[in-house]
Amino acid sequence: MLRITLAQINPTIGDIAGNIALMRAAAAKAHADKAQLVVFPELSLTGYYPGDLLDEPGFLARIEQGIADLLEASRSTPGLHWVIGAPLHRTGPGKSLWNSLLVLCNGNECLRYAKQLLPTYNIFDERRHFEPGPDVARVLRIGDTRVGFLVCEDGWNDERHDYDINPFERLADAAPDLIVSINASPSNLGKREQRHALFSAASQHHNLPLLYVNQVGGHDQIVYDGASFAVTPAGGVVFEAPAFVECTHNLDFAQGVFTSPAEAGAEELPPMEFYRRQIVLGLRDYARRCGFTKAVIGSSGGIDSALTMALAVEALGADNVIGITMPSRFSSTGSVSDSVSLCQNLGIRLLEHPIRDIVSQYGSGFDAAFAAPLQGLALENLQARIRGTILMEYSNSFGHLLLTTGNKSEISVGYCTLYGDTNGGLGLIGDLYKTEVFDLCRHINHSAGREIIPVAIIDKEPSAELAPDQRDTDSLPPYPVLDVILKQLIEGKRLEGAERTQVQTAFTELVGTAEGAALVARIKKMIARNEYKRRQAPPILRLRSRAFGSGRQMPIAARYEF
Repeated sequence: MLRITLAQINPTIGDIAGNIALMRAAAAKAHADKAQLVVFPELSLTGYYPGDLLDEPGFLARIEQGIADLLEASRSTPGLHWVIGAPLHRTGPGKSLWNSLLVLCNGNECLRYAKQLLPTYNIFDERRHFEPGPDVARVLRIGDTRVGFLVCEDGWNDERHDYDINPFERLADAAPDLIVSINASPSNLGKREQRHALFSAASQHHNLPLLYVNQVGGHDQIVYDGASFAVTPAGGVVFEAPAFVECTHNLDFAQGVFTSPAEAGAEELPPMEFYRRQIVLGLRDYARRCGFTKAVIGSSGGIDSALTMALAVEALGADNVIGITMPSRFSSTGSVSDSVSLCQNLGIRLLEHPIRDIVSQYGSGFDAAFAAPLQGLALENLQARIRGTILMEYSNSFGHLLLTTGNKSEISVGYCTLYGDTNGGLGLIGDLYKTEVFDLCRHINHSAGREIIPVAIIDKEPSAELAPDQRDTDSLPPYPVLDVILKQLIEGKRLEGAERTQVQTAFTELVGTAEGAALVARIKKMIARNEYKRRQAPPILRLRSRAFGSGRQMPIAARYEF
């Protein structure tokens, strides 16, 4: 029997000493539990993905020292094999690094394997720094078990859709008893199910059991869910670790079968609960790693800021979140009273900073300088920019992280003000379509069994309140229609399952009419013309398969055909 400890850790990019401390603690527990193998995620030494830190000589020297420290640490756990991930130097033409897997035991390096398939699509850009490893299989005997090793993408090409070579097939030819795959697989809606289906099929195809160990935690826009698992040819997924939490878990492996001394408590999350947990973890880690303990949010009395505040409270605690309401002469009575109710429900402080007089002074100055009244779009955007400035003043003065509140529907078509409501350090709901914002608010209330987000806010007709009697539908189609168009244009074939069928059906019906086709053409133009705004906006937490940011790289100055 081989006892394996999967170590689903939350490494910090660049914090080599801190990451080693995480690995030492997990390895010590594994040794105490009499494990022979402890498995850490991909690039566990540096965190995934270090990016251009890998171009820094000082960083590379720290990596080398880190590997030496891990070799020494392995002496303190006799007989325990540590499977770690780290960048390693290589020689010859091409890039100077490999994305490598190392097996360490008793102060010695027992095995070295370099990742062969380097993803360079969507949010990935590994070919920027790494050279593909040689087309070889690496197997190590640990006790009576022959263990073969893969690194993340190497296991995703069993059907040869994306690469000419298939490391899984080459490893299967070496006839191991078990495959161990180390991963840094980002989380998005539908990703868990995709992993399970792909690796279950590969396990059955090659008649090989497999252990899949993934990292957890938020890094900038990307969140990793962990959710490590084991599959067998006959049983499919037979074990899964919890999602969105750090954990270590022991599995016993013998004669192709995994057994677990304790239950893991994994669960399938419905979409809204998935969004909620991913956002909360993403914000918590972003704030912690950037040195923030508190957040500030502009409270408009609308649904976007309400949802942002509720999620921030869950991530950081009510004592660490501040709301600021900034009424103007166009603000409705409800925008302030609803903000008061929301903050009372959340248990957070609400501060008020009216902007009526500031707007008036800007108007007088504009008229005096340019002999023209300040009106229309310029006046509307001015209000948003004044509010953004006030929020940044507060952030600078008191050290709070400013959270921006734009949703994906509005960001897509530029229904936001650059240097105004786009100000901030992080966007929590920028990958949620507006219809999903409503759904997540209802889910939060339902889960709490009480009204966290006031129903008056959820039921209110969306409005920017920057002009008299303004409504979002003055500028945009109804959000259910807009979101169908946006999902098809932005995500398209990346949509999964029932959502893909629903969106394609509705979109086909829409473009089947002259009015609908004209609307789609208009939305295409709005998306293209507002790329410059998205390029300057703060990072947003990625929730879906294609999010704005590194996962969608479009030019600003280009000719688009509509």
